[in-house]
Amino acid sequence: MTVSPFAGKPAPAELLIDIPRLVTAYYTGRPDASVSTQRVAFGTSGHRGSSFDLGFNEWHVLAISQAICLYREAQGINGPLFVGIDTHALSTPAGASALEVLAANGVTVMIAEGDEYTPTPAISHAILCYNRGRTTGLADGIVITPSHNPPQSGGYKYNPTNGGPADTHITKWIEAKANELLANQLAGVKRISYEQALKAETTHRHDFLNTYVADLVNVIDFDAIRGAGLRLGVDPLGGAGVCYWPAIAEHYRLDLEVVNTHVDSTFRFMTVDWDGQIRMDPSSSHAMQGLIGLKERFDVAFACDPDHDRHGIVTPSGGLLAPNNYLAVSIDYLFQNRPQWRADAAIGKTVVSSGLIDRVAKRLGRRLYEVPVGFKWFADGLFDGSLGFGGEESAGASFLRKDGGVWSTDKDGLIPALLAAEMTARTGRDPSQAYRALTDELGEPFSVRVDAKASPQQKALLSKLSPDQVQSTELAGEAIQSILSHAPGNDQAIGGLKVMTENGWFAARPSGTEDIYKIYAESFIGDEHLKQLVVEAQALVDGAISGR
Repeated sequence: MTVSPFAGKPAPAELLIDIPRLVTAYYTGRPDASVSTQRVAFGTSGHRGSSFDLGFNEWHVLAISQAICLYREAQGINGPLFVGIDTHALSTPAGASALEVLAANGVTVMIAEGDEYTPTPAISHAILCYNRGRTTGLADGIVITPSHNPPQSGGYKYNPTNGGPADTHITKWIEAKANELLANQLAGVKRISYEQALKAETTHRHDFLNTYVADLVNVIDFDAIRGAGLRLGVDPLGGAGVCYWPAIAEHYRLDLEVVNTHVDSTFRFMTVDWDGQIRMDPSSSHAMQGLIGLKERFDVAFACDPDHDRHGIVTPSGGLLAPNNYLAVSIDYLFQNRPQWRADAAIGKTVVSSGLIDRVAKRLGRRLYEVPVGFKWFADGLFDGSLGFGGEESAGASFLRKDGGVWSTDKDGLIPALLAAEMTARTGRDPSQAYRALTDELGEPFSVRVDAKASPQQKALLSKLSPDQVQSTELAGEAIQSILSHAPGNDQAIGGLKVMTENGWFAARPSGTEDIYKIYAESFIGDEHLKQLVVEAQALVDGAISGR
């Protein structure tokens, strides 16, 4: 992995995107449905792309919106559709395009009061609150966001009636229908003007902000935070929660400073990420240099990405916590401080999340629910309370209300951030100190992710590897204990392979967008053992996908 000379430095002018050009390309570009990179493709978090390369423009949004209308009709979903947008430059025009189609199809749409930006978790929360106690007329939602991706990106996510990210069988249906509409030059797409759509009887305003903020008391112990007199800092990274944080501070009388109140679609206030791109990733030390530099000013500081479904935690004693480390700390704290949660509520993690979580779960006597990459796998468990916590290695997590009821079935960046303040207030030690105590007891993991070249054919082979194709019996000096191609929690294919020993593991998965595969590796022995793990993992995978 080559680190850019710009990494961690303020974004220079030459990296800033031309917003007028980007938006013009959104309206003028015409994708070719026969070209794979220009088709609608739902990954783990919806369809994403840029109008600069015909990956995300008005035609995509119109086609996806019509497909969702057809899906709702086929499924008998006739409640309100909650719609939110984040602060990326393409999100506002895409939100307008979507509304034109939704209104033309007679869908009851709920959009934010005052055209406020809306975090992903506020959409999930709104869906769940509306549907509580209902069996018919259920609500669902749309979030126009590419999450933490660079400023030139656009994105479109659909959340069905369980409030979480749409499952694969839903996205495949929507994807196929949308591409059919693209291939037919949008024939079959219903649409009215934006002005008509705003005035339609089916278009309504919803107070996402105050509804979400007022309900947070049922998830977080604000009395403890306020009573401890903690000095808190937050950087919304120019995202959809920029108005939520001041409202939280005022509503709960917290000493919380919003260190960056700017919304600028070029995100010029960011420091550059590892690869020379502007990327609003709150778990990246390169992108988070601004907040890390202020760590001495606050007892705890945090940040969220543009749609506020990811979190980053900064402490005076440890700087920026790695996402896996904070997940382990959060799980350890929550399951000892939420007595009303079900005794059998499990801990959800992805196959590439830290093995420290496994050790925490074992010590707590809680069942571990390990799933493939993608937050959608946690939605049902969070919905019915059988999962107390769901978290993934990329700093996405959500957990239950204090009473064990569902809060959000999508990633929520705000509540893990606020939880860092709660645990500091109630335990007297910040999350970095809690992590050190945890690793003193359970062992310290050393982890890395590396990328390796792979052709499309090799990526296809990797995604279909079976454990019996691996001939090795040892890995980095230890006996291999298990080889997985399916996640143990739900027996779903992980799209690659995971190999585990007593003190280490690696997982290999093909990239969905580049001709590479990714190796995730972790050792509980040390850095040298980790390096050996990676070398042997790459040799093992290369051998398996080359037929040697």
